[in-house]
Amino acid sequence: MTPEGEPGVSDFGISSGELPGRRAAGRAADRAADSDSDSAGAGSDDPRFALAIEVRRIISAMVGLPLEDDELEAATGVISALADRLEGAAGAGRRPRAQPDPVGAAQDFFPTSPVIGYANPLAPPVVVEAVNGELHGMALFDYQYEGPPTCVHGGVIAMVFDEMLGAANILSGNPGMTGTLTIRYRKPTPLLTPLRLEAKFVRREGRKIYTTGTIHHGDVLTAEAEGIFIELVPTEFMKIVSENSDSPEAIEQVRADARRLGLTGT
Repeated sequence: MTPEGEPGVSDFGISSGELPGRRAAGRAADRAADSDSDSAGAGSDDPRFALAIEVRRIISAMVGLPLEDDELEAATGVISALADRLEGAAGAGRRPRAQPDPVGAAQDFFPTSPVIGYANPLAPPVVVEAVNGELHGMALFDYQYEGPPTCVHGGVIAMVFDEMLGAANILSGNPGMTGTLTIRYRKPTPLLTPLRLEAKFVRREGRKIYTTGTIHHGDVLTAEAEGIFIELVPTEFMKIVSENSDSPEAIEQVRADARRLGLTGT
């Protein structure tokens, strides 16, 4: 997470105009001195990670395993009581979102992402890392991601590409919101099989950001994507936030995050 008051990039699709390379040298020295931070990741002690693992197990079993109705009914009672407990213990509003730091580990960009978020049980998750300026990932999709029998759902593949390409843009210091995402499904992408994913920033033309990505099963290309992303200025994004939300608290939280990142005009 970007320290308070320090300019950076944001999952808002906006930036302060300061590329990460201009501040990387000093930050890299600090991170190198902290080996635990490099090996464990910024959010590795987040208790949501362990809870999300167990919830994923439940989702996979419910969707794909041959369970009797009485087992499912018993589980419903237990899980309903747990949901009541968590909702009752929660405070007002929502938990603040962490903002991505292009100097940090790529896996920490979006801890609650439905694609790469260790804290989100909807995510497989896709495990990603930065390699020579590109974003590389590995994934194994379980039963809850099935489309045609034995194949990953095409809509899930589109969601994965959207996240991978967007994160690759953040890695390059060019954050943006998806404008156009073109996907070519070359072969059926298999379920329950290790897959290799790659995404890379290609070029920028004004506010337009061009990015590509691929999914491979072994040496076989199963899908590829081309994306055009658009960088928004802070005032334009805050207009979108205000139109999308009726909650003054949620809007103010976004403004506070923008101010913390050093973004102006908010």
